[in-house]
Amino acid sequence: MEELIDIYDRDGNRTGQIVPRVGAFLTEGAYMLYVLAIIEDAEGRFLITQRSTDKHWAAGWWEVSGGGVRSGETSADAVVREVGEETGLNVSGQGLRPIWRYENVDLRRGDNYIVDIYHFHLDFSTDDVVLQESEAIDCRLATWEEIGRLDEKGIFLHYNRVQQALAAER
Repeated sequence: MEELIDIYDRDGNRTGQIVPRVGAFLTEGAYMLYVLAIIEDAEGRFLITQRSTDKHWAAGWWEVSGGGVRSGETSADAVVREVGEETGLNVSGQGLRPIWRYENVDLRRGDNYIVDIYHFHLDFSTDDVVLQESEAIDCRLATWEEIGRLDEKGIFLHYNRVQQALAAER
């Protein structure tokens, strides 16, 4: 079954247009909506996952959990679903308000999107994490410095955006 997504305007409001995610080519003023989840443990370390090696983009790279918002979902619904699917962790009892939002416009490729970034504080260990095999092959708890070293190697996704979100939250 093909996954459908809502199209949003620049302010993050649904336009009423629904399209298949695969093959969507978005014109000026039309956006997809994505979510990212920064998950921090009681010791101030961040949960990162290593992308499956058969991903077509950034295979084997490290990242925070996240994904696309499906048609009919809210951003908060999507972050709870994505975190649950990808890690087995439940963030539904947390404050479900994004700490930061950014937009990307790529009219040449029709790849316009908005990303809501959430920050969750959970008392958990990697023993509590159940990875979705199609999405990730490994996980770990890392300090921000360790994540920075992964970024320096060019193998961490969204580093600057996550850093901007954490700075904006302070």
